Amino acid sequence: MQHRPVISSAVDDEREPPSVSLLLVLASFAGGLANLFLVLQQRPGGSWLPLDVAVGALACMALVLRHRRPTTVALTLATASAFAATAGIANYVALFAVARTKRLEIAFLVALADIVAGLVFWLVHPGNASVSLTVMVNTAISLAVVAWGALQQTQQDLVAVYRDRAARIERERAMRAEQIQMAERARIARDMHDSVAHHISLIALYAGGLEVAGASAQDVGPTAGTIRTTATRALDELRGVIGMLRDGTLAIPQENGPERSVGGLVDEARRAGQLVVANLGSGATPDSGSGAEAVYRIVQEGLTNARKHASGALVTVSVHQEGAEAVVSITNPVEAGAPLMPGSGAGLVGLTERVAAAGGVVEHEIVGRGNGGVGEFLLRGRVPLR
Repeated sequence: MQHRPVISSAVDDEREPPSVSLLLVLASFAGGLANLFLVLQQRPGGSWLPLDVAVGALACMALVLRHRRPTTVALTLATASAFAATAGIANYVALFAVARTKRLEIAFLVALADIVAGLVFWLVHPGNASVSLTVMVNTAISLAVVAWGALQQTQQDLVAVYRDRAARIERERAMRAEQIQMAERARIARDMHDSVAHHISLIALYAGGLEVAGASAQDVGPTAGTIRTTATRALDELRGVIGMLRDGTLAIPQENGPERSVGGLVDEARRAGQLVVANLGSGATPDSGSGAEAVYRIVQEGLTNARKHASGALVTVSVHQEGAEAVVSITNPVEAGAPLMPGSGAGLVGLTERVAAAGGVVEHEIVGRGNGGVGEFLLRGRVPLR
């Protein structure tokens, strides 16, 4: 079984307060003194006694380095405990540090060194317990310390895994929230783009009608008022787009235009002078829901494109129901070399994404263009009625 340390020994040492290290050193030294004077029946005599105490003190102070060099410190203290009784507690503390941070195989090797050290101490001082009892006690203590350290290492691993998982989940949640926010901003900006293009094309159509007709001042007034109203609405929509793309704030323009429906779009286009023939089947234009919005946007985009690329041409709008779907088609003739208003093509791309999100499909193509360069632009969409 492999144990991977979660926290490096250097980091663990930095996290341990100096007061904890001092208390551990003092407690280990006190335990070593108790082992020397209260437990052992045969202890070092003469000048060996102060030497034992001195070696034990140094061994306990070496515990401060147990996190930086756990294996080296543990093996050194195991060697010291073979000859100094006061190092008999410090070596098990060092063994615990190894078991808590290193692989289980290394911990068992250090535990074996402690067992051998206990046997060597018995050979030097055989007047204590029997050899079998000495080996049994040292083995039991060493295995218990290894098991305790390994358990703590496993707990550290689990805590680290859970902490990493929680951090990853939090990052993923933040990323999803950001993606949702960006998608919503893109959707609103796309809506604004469609509306702005619609209003601008209407303004161009009104202005073109005035230019062609050469109307008198009396006739210019109503048309100029309509242009002004349409331009104001376009500016409101544009302000919303800029606010959304700049800082995410959405300025909702006041709705003062025609009814938001396919019929309203057709009436508005006719008032602007666009030639529109509409065939709107009953039940094919839902009043609400994603299907209604998709149908409305298809017709809006079709009329806007016709005003841009086929000014003055007859536009045919057809909306009818087939089963559980609304079928929308907008056609207008296109002629090679005809004057065009500038366009980026983003409207059709955004329309395709919008209708696909509603479960529908949009197609567009130019059909019937022969040698004369005259053809027909067809925008067709199928949207579920729901």
